[in-house]
Amino acid sequence: MRFINTRNPNESATFREAVLLGPATGGGLWMPETLPHFEDWDSLLQLRWVDRSEIILRRFLGDELDGDALAAAVSEALNFPVPLVKIRRGLYALELFHGPTLAFKDVGARFFAQILELVRKPGDPLTILTATSGDTGAAVAHAFWQRPGVRVVVLYPKGRVSDLQERQFATLGENVMALAVEGSFDDCQALVKACFNDAALKARHGLTSANSINVARLLPQMLYFAEAVAQLHQQDVRDGIVIAVPSGNFGNLCAGLMAQATGLTVRTFIAATNANSTVPEYLDSGEYRPRESVATLSNAMDVGAPNNWERIQHLFRGDLYALRQALRWGFKNDDETKRAIRELRGMGYLSDPHAAVAYAVLEDRMGLSETGVFLGTAHPAKFLPVYGPMGIPVTVPESLAALRDRPLLAKAIPNQVDAVKAELEH
Repeated sequence: MRFINTRNPNESATFREAVLLGPATGGGLWMPETLPHFEDWDSLLQLRWVDRSEIILRRFLGDELDGDALAAAVSEALNFPVPLVKIRRGLYALELFHGPTLAFKDVGARFFAQILELVRKPGDPLTILTATSGDTGAAVAHAFWQRPGVRVVVLYPKGRVSDLQERQFATLGENVMALAVEGSFDDCQALVKACFNDAALKARHGLTSANSINVARLLPQMLYFAEAVAQLHQQDVRDGIVIAVPSGNFGNLCAGLMAQATGLTVRTFIAATNANSTVPEYLDSGEYRPRESVATLSNAMDVGAPNNWERIQHLFRGDLYALRQALRWGFKNDDETKRAIRELRGMGYLSDPHAAVAYAVLEDRMGLSETGVFLGTAHPAKFLPVYGPMGIPVTVPESLAALRDRPLLAKAIPNQVDAVKAELEH
């Protein structure tokens, strides 16, 4: 399969090349030139999660990777469950936080770490430069921590991630550097892009990205949408499936739409955002107005200029009418998010703030005869400051509780590309 630049359809790359390049030239992103259509979804959905995932990825990657090596990478990366939890009749949560850092980013980050070992040239310098609004930093840092020959540099908005999220990536040290930027997540993304646009810097340090802008992060995110449908089929639910995706940078929604394009039986996807409502407003008005992000309770979605929306536009060839036909959408403010958390708690389910946003928009947009699924993207214990004032007790897993006594190793830097470059040169 070839991958093409979203900003230059005449530029293409192999999967190996796209992984190592990170972003495409000119600020574009890599997308499959064509998406395969699977005629055997019924049989695929009867397979185990890992076996199905291997087959799907093999169909995308063809013979670029050794079959045994790919199978081992999938088995190692996806060695945790993705349970579909029934909340009430017609409503489910797909829990994606049972990996080592308790967030859905573990799926993409762990696969990316395995694949990078297969595609990189031994001995060449390699620096993973990534921006995080919360969970990406932890997943990427843990996936690459202590791997020989790899350095990880995580940029994050100072004071805008939860304490335990920060401690997951800013207490590791060794080959992981955490940089607290005086700015927003959008500023962090802009700094990463600026570094990638410096060809000499990129070559000198072997820069690549582990954000969802990297295709090796994006492709595996298709897999758990298939797992959600597979588990619904086991409960004799086959029609009218609607999946609400809490959306910030929009990689998750893009992956779901790609899976749907291969023939996965999802009626529609719902794009759910918090007050950073750039995309819902575009779908309402037809005017795309990226802006500075605002801080919310669902901090991982605090993105005012989502990178991966460009991929979704590419997927639909910029056709706003087609997008409006394919999607439903909505956004919720913090008060509505808290109300959704309480509603779910009343049904016996404790939701993280991001999942609560998806649930609330799903309730608004789902038809009476449809079956709704919302993604649970992180363990609630990562967001203790949200639940304390609400009087909701949260059990903290031991893996998170142990971080409280570790010293923070992050370094604060100004919102300037030269400051990032200076740290890379150390």
